[in-house]
Amino acid sequence: MNLSINEIISVTMILFAIIDILGSIPIVLELRNRVGHIQSEKATLVAMALMILFLFVGEKLLNIIGVDVKSFAIAGSLVIFFIAMEMVLGIHFFRDQMPETASIVPLAFPLIAGAGTMTTLLSLKAEYQTINIVLGIIINLLFVYFVLKNVSILERILGKNGVEILRKAFGVILLAIAIKLFRNNTGL
Repeated sequence: MNLSINEIISVTMILFAIIDILGSIPIVLELRNRVGHIQSEKATLVAMALMILFLFVGEKLLNIIGVDVKSFAIAGSLVIFFIAMEMVLGIHFFRDQMPETASIVPLAFPLIAGAGTMTTLLSLKAEYQTINIVLGIIINLLFVYFVLKNVSILERILGKNGVEILRKAFGVILLAIAIKLFRNNTGL
């Protein structure tokens, strides 16, 4: 087991930016208003199970379809790049669909453990030790749980402008991460 505080911090920050739970506060509020109650514990536990399962089984799934981790990491870097562009520019490349209920779908998947998160996990696996990624997932999901439990309070504290500033700042960080992943896996 190769625990590394630097890797854990890096993975935690990358996943924090990708999951973007603070930037998702308006979506969480809308879901709560639509269905009444958000099952924070259930959503967090299911998201954790999905992320950890994909971390361990995702590479095997890729092998079945004949894709190597480096190629997936490059593809992932492009997905992360477009997510970051959405955050920074406010342009929507990916269409969000609002569901009728807020049970496991859409909170656990795709809001918390969505395509960007899954892609990032396999991209991270190409560069970081698995144990450090798992710890980064757990740290993030503790924060996600806190946000889901206190979404109304956080909205009042941050205000609309505060949430938007955080979203843009993490978008720039994601752009840098996307470029780093692309360079590391292409040799450029």
